Amino acid sequence: MKTENAMYALSYGLFVLTARQGEKDNGCIINTAGQVTITPNRVTITVDKKNLTHDMVLATGEFDLSILSKEAEFSLVQRFGFQSGRTADKFKDYGGAQRGDNGILYVTEGTNAWLACKVASTLDLGTHTLFLADVIDGDML
Repeated sequence: MKTENAMYALSYGLFVLTARQGEKDNGCIINTAGQVTITPNRVTITVDKKNLTHDMVLATGEFDLSILSKEAEFSLVQRFGFQSGRTADKFKDYGGAQRGDNGILYVTEGTNAWLACKVASTLDLGTHTLFLADVIDGDML
């Protein structure tokens, strides 16, 4: 199954988390994601509460996770990690993204795999939130 192959790629450890709320798409770099169970396919991510993408995931309960390859260009990290989504459209003039069936963009450039997820529960960790999510789709790229 394609989703299990995509879950295997979680072991790399640098991810673009993307979310959509209304007409706004946003994304950020995270480095904490892991597989919890294989049946059902579940993952956890940890996201800084100061991040706009965090607020969007919390509000909508959905996100995509693009699992970056070791060959990912630094410009991708700059785009999603160094600029604020509150003031910039991170996807403007960026052709390396597609929408999954859930309507959320995922990054294809420099990516091993992607997962579409639905939040099952959250845990407040002070400065961060831990999201436990069911994987609803995914594939290797």
